[in-house]
Amino acid sequence: MAKRRLNKQQQFRIEKIQTEREKRAARKERAIDEQLEASELGVEQTGLVIAHYGQQLDVEALEGDRRGRVLRCYARANVGNLVTGDRVIWRPAADDTGIIVARQERQTLLQRPDNFGQLKPVAANIDHIILVIAPEPEPHDSLIDRYLVAAEITEIPAVILLNKTDLITPENAPALEKLLARYEAIGYPVVRTSALDAGSTGASDELEALVKGRTSVFVGQSGVGKSSIIQALLPDETLRVGGLSLSTGKGTHTTTTARLFHLVTGGDLIDSPGIREFGLWHMTPREIEEGFREIRPLIGHCRFRNCRHQGEPGCAIEQAGADGRISEERMRSFRRILVDMAEQNSRGLSSS
Repeated sequence: MAKRRLNKQQQFRIEKIQTEREKRAARKERAIDEQLEASELGVEQTGLVIAHYGQQLDVEALEGDRRGRVLRCYARANVGNLVTGDRVIWRPAADDTGIIVARQERQTLLQRPDNFGQLKPVAANIDHIILVIAPEPEPHDSLIDRYLVAAEITEIPAVILLNKTDLITPENAPALEKLLARYEAIGYPVVRTSALDAGSTGASDELEALVKGRTSVFVGQSGVGKSSIIQALLPDETLRVGGLSLSTGKGTHTTTTARLFHLVTGGDLIDSPGIREFGLWHMTPREIEEGFREIRPLIGHCRFRNCRHQGEPGCAIEQAGADGRISEERMRSFRRILVDMAEQNSRGLSSS
């Protein structure tokens, strides 16, 4: 299935924005070239992108006399898109700024589609994705499964972290345990914690063990406590920590850009903006199938090559669901994602 198509107005808007960006990039390139020609920049060295703010990036120097310092940098136009977690080659300027001249090879890249179906990088060089859920706001299978599909397709291991365990009650405990058991049964690690359970750094021992020595990215809908978790792991950092909206019960957005933090115990954390919905319409049906790890071995075993897994005879996936090899909830999520993809593409075709 093709990517979501854009109507003429959307195409014009994107082209206009792109033209303006190209003009700004050209002006910036001329300024950079002038600095290079005047030999105003220092020698090339490695750095780590800590945060991204439009045309500017915070880069931590990994070597040289500025090692450990974070400097505001600009990137040359030919470097391409940069995201938090990228390792780069940069040159320092005299005013404690710098110019990024190259990006080193990425090991992994987490992306998500924007409202126009275009892929937007979120973070790079991640060791695992920590999907944070909580008793409040109530976790939903469909949202969890979208994150897990994205993790599977990018081949980044995923861990489910149940935060705010202090909010578990006799009323919500059975549903939570049933949900977590379902993911544990198909091999996803599940960790339970609360920002109130203080370990050596202010976080729980389970959480410290989960992030130690790794580069982790926290994802999940707003209000589940991602920033609170990082605050517990990094008590010396000043983070904006928001709660739930009293009117909607949904989280209030507190993080506006992905940012990388170093842990005293070793390892890095990347805090990403809260995402209430994780669209997958940029993927093909085959990629969605591969994103469900219990469905992946069944690919190609349906009677018909163009099987849509919506009740067709001889469907291997439908049979696995009937036999209990795929849970009813996961089957429902799988079908819903495919239907949503079809609707998104249908709207794109009708509006173009």
